[in-house]
Amino acid sequence: MKTLIILSVLFLAGCFDSSDAQAKEVKEVEVKEVESVTLGKAVFDKNCVSCHGKEARGTTKNWKKTLPNGKYPAPPLNGKAHAWHHSPKLLLSTINNGGKKLGGWMPEFEDKLSEQEKQALLDYLHSLWPKNIQKKYDMRFK
Repeated sequence: MKTLIILSVLFLAGCFDSSDAQAKEVKEVEVKEVESVTLGKAVFDKNCVSCHGKEARGTTKNWKKTLPNGKYPAPPLNGKAHAWHHSPKLLLSTINNGGKKLGGWMPEFEDKLSEQEKQALLDYLHSLWPKNIQKKYDMRFK
């Protein structure tokens, strides 16, 4: 009987330790996500806000209509336009290569931002999207 009690206590202790370790891992992931989104906001505010607007809302009512110079304005990136339809790979390509080759005016950021900053920028934009769009995106690309 004494052996059974000791084994039961050890078993239960193991369960609690595992649960605590899992909770700690989840918290660490959440902290990293928050830190990445915070960095992404700083990167956005420094490099993107002038064209894509505060909180990536855009700077014009109709981003699909050409400007007097014949070019399209920078689209909103907060889930109101099409950015969330594109894979992370394509979004990173746009960040790296800009839009000049496609007739746009977005500059290249390949050598201006670190890989961590680029990923943080994507994490920040993802955080701005409505929850239903985040879920669709995550199901499709993550």
